[in-house]
Amino acid sequence: MNKVEPIRDKEKIEEIKKLLLKKSYRNYILFVLGINTGLRIGDLLKIKVKDVRNKSHIVIKEEKTSKNKRFLINSNLRCELDKYIKDMEDHEYLFQSRIGTNKPLTRFQAYRIMSSAGKEVGLDRIACHSLRKTFGYHHYKQHKDVALLQKLFNHSSPRITLDYIGITQDIIDESIEDFSL
Repeated sequence: MNKVEPIRDKEKIEEIKKLLLKKSYRNYILFVLGINTGLRIGDLLKIKVKDVRNKSHIVIKEEKTSKNKRFLINSNLRCELDKYIKDMEDHEYLFQSRIGTNKPLTRFQAYRIMSSAGKEVGLDRIACHSLRKTFGYHHYKQHKDVALLQKLFNHSSPRITLDYIGITQDIIDESIEDFSL
C-alpha cells in the first residue's frame, strides 16, 4: 500500500476546494474541516450537527485512542459550518450518506471522494488521511512548533510527528541551505 502524502502546495488545496465546491457542498465541508482540524476521518464522519452548532469547540472521543479531544472552531471554519448546517437538524450526521436516512458517510466513500479529487488536480497519493497530514504539514510550516503539533496529534516523539507530516530530507535540506550563524 502506498503511503499517502499531505497536500504541500496551497494552490492545489485551493484547486481541490473549488473542485469539491462545484460538485458537492458536503464534500467541500468534509475537506475543509479535515484540513483545518487534523481530526481523523473516522472521527469526522461521526460528528453530528449538535456537535458544532453554536459551539466554540468540537469535542469528541477519538475513535483510535479513546481519548477526549477538544478542538477550536476558528472564525473561518465557523462561517463555513454555519452555512452548511443552516437547514439541518441537530440529530443529523454532519456528513450524511446519500443512501438511507441520516446514515453517516462511509470511510470508503470518503476515500473515493478525496482520492478522486486528488487525482483530478494531479495528485496521486491523496486519501482521507492526507487531510490530517495536510493540517499538520501547514501548521508546522506556519508555526515551526513541533512540540505543539506532537501534542495535537498525540504522538510520542517529535521525530514521529515530522515523519508523519512529510518533512522529508529535501525539505530539511532546504531549511539548512539558507541557515548560517
